[in-house]
Amino acid sequence: MAEILPIRAWRYHDRLLGKMEELTAPLFDVVSSKQRELLYENPFNSIHLSVPNGPNPAEKARKTLRKWKQEQLIVQDEEPGIYVYYQYFRLPGEHDARCRKGFIAHIKAYDWDEKVILRHENTIVHAVNDRIDLLKSTEIQASPTHGLYEDPENQLEGFMDEAMENPIYELEDYQGVKEVLAVIRNPQIIAKFLTVLKDKQVILADGHHRLEGAIQYRKSKQTTASKSKWNGFDYHMMYLTNTNGNHLKILPTHRIFKGLELSNHEFIQALKEWFEVKKFHDQEELGGYSFTKKWSYGLILKEESYLLQLKPEKFDEIESNFPEIIKKLDLAVLHSLVFDKILGIPLEEQRFSENINYERNFSRCIHEVQSGKASFAVITRELELSQVLEVCRSGYVMPQKSTYFYPKALGGLLFASINQQEFEFDYGAFFK
Repeated sequence: MAEILPIRAWRYHDRLLGKMEELTAPLFDVVSSKQRELLYENPFNSIHLSVPNGPNPAEKARKTLRKWKQEQLIVQDEEPGIYVYYQYFRLPGEHDARCRKGFIAHIKAYDWDEKVILRHENTIVHAVNDRIDLLKSTEIQASPTHGLYEDPENQLEGFMDEAMENPIYELEDYQGVKEVLAVIRNPQIIAKFLTVLKDKQVILADGHHRLEGAIQYRKSKQTTASKSKWNGFDYHMMYLTNTNGNHLKILPTHRIFKGLELSNHEFIQALKEWFEVKKFHDQEELGGYSFTKKWSYGLILKEESYLLQLKPEKFDEIESNFPEIIKKLDLAVLHSLVFDKILGIPLEEQRFSENINYERNFSRCIHEVQSGKASFAVITRELELSQVLEVCRSGYVMPQKSTYFYPKALGGLLFASINQQEFEFDYGAFFK
């Protein structure tokens, strides 16, 4: 069901090959403000196209892109290719490295109703509008979204492994992940990739706002007359990984709350109506605590920390319009009870609330609370991949920021243009 195409990628000129670690950038929603400022100091870093700063950022990105092309800071491939992308990483406490294998290609920006690409999270309107503005202005994508497909037979892995024998880039990213990129240009092999994916649904792991932006951009252009069989505005750059036998790791995203109007004592008493509340000996230890039971959380206040466990008999008392598949998720319980029931922020308003923030870094959660910038932090446990797949197939969505697939794809390894002149190619050779 999913139509993919190889990419006539724009990439940094070969003269910059040794500087790729300085030119690539983390995704905009995972980089800290301090990291971001450091990246902006380099005038050639890809962040200037992915997350331009200052007034009128979309126009600034357009001018930057035009300059980079004119000065051949980036150059375009003569022929399209499938870009094989491997990420080698370790998790805390592990000795052996994991390897997540995948490839980067164009995929049609299917509307959600077409049920070819399945989402699991809601999007935030202003963030989507920013992505649309950027896409309209530049017609280029600087970082891929991340999609999952299911192929138990691993039909493509042999071709990817072979391509990796001659990588284009090998570098270490901002988190110590080894990033390796290679390319396949053989039309017969590329055709196999297209054939395998054409019968698959794709589950969106990361990049809901960027893909939503691409969908809306595609809709805005569909009334435009085109003589081409393949239109650039129809497509979107995606990193695709197989759910079978791959190192797909989902890390938790914690919640930070600012502006608590209750006293800490009143807050704890309100929690006790729904949760078993136990004092925890050391805040610093919560980061390594195994939350093995469902509906369990850590709570960090300025002076104290606690373990929260939903009282099982209370589950059926939770008022929710969600279907059972969503209602039973840890984060759905958290948002329904703590933020809606106790703190009075309706579920439909939580996505826009300035009181609720999302943080993957446990130490930063503690710092925000201890510094007084936040009232409390809730430490959550990770989702299982099976839960994400189940929700996606159901057609429903999870609370925002439910998943954090690790490691994130890196921006700036390549750029995918949807400008028709630069996109134009006889892709028919790959459909066999």
